[in-house]
Amino acid sequence: MGFAIAFEGSSARWFKVNYEEVIAKYEPVMGLEVHVELNTKSKMFCGCATVFGAEPNTQVCPVCLGLPGSLPVVNETAIESAIKIGLALNCKVAPFSRFARKNYFYPDMPKNYQTSQYDEPICFDGYLDVEIDTEDGPKSFRIEIERVHMEEDTGKSLHMGGATGRIHGADYSLLDYNRAGIPLIEIVTKIIPGTGKYGPEVAKAYVAELRDILRSIGVSDVKMEQGSLRCDANVSLRLIGSDSLGTRSETKNVNSLRSVERAIRGEMIRHAELLEKGEKVKQETRHFQEDTGTTRSGRSKEQAEDYRYFQDPDLVPVAPSAQWVEKLRASLPEKPSAHRKRLKEAWSVPDKEMAAMINADLLGTVEATVNLGADPTKARGWWLGEISRIANEKEVPVDELSISPKDVADIVELINRGELTDKLARQVVEGVINGEGTPTEVISKRGFKVVSDDGALMAAIEKACAAMPDVAEKVRGGHLPAAGALIGAVMKETKGQADATKVRELLLGHLGQA
Repeated sequence: MGFAIAFEGSSARWFKVNYEEVIAKYEPVMGLEVHVELNTKSKMFCGCATVFGAEPNTQVCPVCLGLPGSLPVVNETAIESAIKIGLALNCKVAPFSRFARKNYFYPDMPKNYQTSQYDEPICFDGYLDVEIDTEDGPKSFRIEIERVHMEEDTGKSLHMGGATGRIHGADYSLLDYNRAGIPLIEIVTKIIPGTGKYGPEVAKAYVAELRDILRSIGVSDVKMEQGSLRCDANVSLRLIGSDSLGTRSETKNVNSLRSVERAIRGEMIRHAELLEKGEKVKQETRHFQEDTGTTRSGRSKEQAEDYRYFQDPDLVPVAPSAQWVEKLRASLPEKPSAHRKRLKEAWSVPDKEMAAMINADLLGTVEATVNLGADPTKARGWWLGEISRIANEKEVPVDELSISPKDVADIVELINRGELTDKLARQVVEGVINGEGTPTEVISKRGFKVVSDDGALMAAIEKACAAMPDVAEKVRGGHLPAAGALIGAVMKETKGQADATKVRELLLGHLGQA
């Protein structure tokens, strides 16, 4: 192991440090802050709508614009969502919590402060267990939750005329305050030590499990690509065996599971390079670059006292009753990890296929299809197979295709009843996705009809045998694999509308091999 230097003339050039070199000498210390946009119909402190993608500055009012004389009122549904999140993360719920003003100037923060919670969060002291595959098999890591608190989102700055979409190089900027005041929940972990080389994977698994929990309790659509769920990753390095913490950097607004892992891995490498050169790591915010997997400098990272927090005088404290908390606790669904384990056992799903469904975010879709009567094996076969293939061809997520669990359940049932062959079913799937209607409507429009009449099938079989007498003779002699060519000819003759199983049965009977 070593950090090599190559000398070129009078200047030194450091080779890039690889990840194996980093983890041989250092261990990561992480802290994760996840921001969740709640799916409430109105904003955190006013009645403005929260519809995503609305025309700029059409969902604003004096409260979220911070105009003089306006008074905020806290959203009850947001409080309820915060409590649900805390309970799902094994947190304690505070009997009394307050809002504070976090003071800073941002052009997209019209009040010049953000209403948040500071020293009195609504939930605290929780944990979330995650499991990852290691060289020694599955290993569980406990991520301790420091706090779950409520706050509001800021508006959005649109930098126009530049090449990157950022303020540097832009000609001018526009401000959209539609998002200002959107209810946010921030989930902050305690320091996460002891992950070693698996640190980036543990972080990814944590955000993935958190996303699944939030979706299961119905508090957010958790669409990372739209910013409904975003992660700030704090990373530092310390020498293996040392108790001293290094200087941290904070990579802001990482918006995909893959990027969480890549951003942390990239920061570990960057920190190690600086430390090996004898340079200091700056405490700063950084921005992740998807194309390179690296980060670039943002701004210096403030301390909490720099924000001059003080209690918001316009908002009353939040004091949920014990009865309300217990009612919300009783309403929580089965934990996603337990749910996945139960389905895996009930469906007898191989590990690889279960992982494929989870990675493709299709487990819920397959389950919905099964709940409508489809066989689990056939349901996941259609979603992971033909439908995923079409989605890849169209370069869109599966859930954006115009086909529903009911459509797939109906197709499976039509196959079971002998009204569709697998080949025809694939064409029906294609037709449904193309907007031709329900499976039944597609069948009607395309004139699909399974040929099951014995007389019609025997006529096609006899024709195939007459056309390929040598192949027919092989089958008569007991060489059954040769039957495939004859069955293929029959399927071609019937335009793919024959039941292949029945064709094989009739063919082998005809040739004395039944």
